[in-house]
Amino acid sequence: MNDKPTTDLLRLTQRKLLRHLLAHPQGATIEDLCRALNISHNAVRQHLTALIARGYVRSGESIPSGGRPRAVYMLDRAGRELFPRNYALIAQGMLEHLYANGGPIAVQDALSTLGARLGQQAAASLTTAHDADEATRLLAEQLDALGYEAEVIGLDDGHTEVQAWNCVFHTLARQHPDVCQFDLAFMRAATGREVHRSHCMLHGQPSCRFRLGARKTHHD
Repeated sequence: MNDKPTTDLLRLTQRKLLRHLLAHPQGATIEDLCRALNISHNAVRQHLTALIARGYVRSGESIPSGGRPRAVYMLDRAGRELFPRNYALIAQGMLEHLYANGGPIAVQDALSTLGARLGQQAAASLTTAHDADEATRLLAEQLDALGYEAEVIGLDDGHTEVQAWNCVFHTLARQHPDVCQFDLAFMRAATGREVHRSHCMLHGQPSCRFRLGARKTHHD
């Protein structure tokens, strides 16, 4: 289950406060928030304390033209991530453009190149694994952090696999199965190993599963 926080889980006033800060990236003072939300200073402070504790808001100093600096509050990175972004629609449009102008081969090449490039950025923490089992564990942690809801499972033959319950591209992949090339290229580049997909949600299975093979050589 994906437990990524959203603004839906916050109180209505806190959602309004975060939305106000989103619209004012330079920050807002307590007085600004009182006027915008029509609540008291104490209420604003209580909401800010809760949001700062959760890492959604941070405080800074604004130096006005005269008088003492006043504290201002602005969204932190985690606070910005609470607001939905429709990346799938953009990605679908880009894929359709590639299909129309380059065809399936161009799409596969582009996705493989992008997956490999991003996988290389993650490789520092994965290529040091001593064996396939350790690499599987590290890969599962990396994919889980990316939203795949991934875990390691042991098989009867003694091997382990990464099991991903949430395909972050599932809706897109149902229309364009070539998207799966991105996942495989990412994992191969990140681990420095061959990766075999044994299960796929696109084929009606409940999860995607991946088994790591031998370490790739420079000639592969």
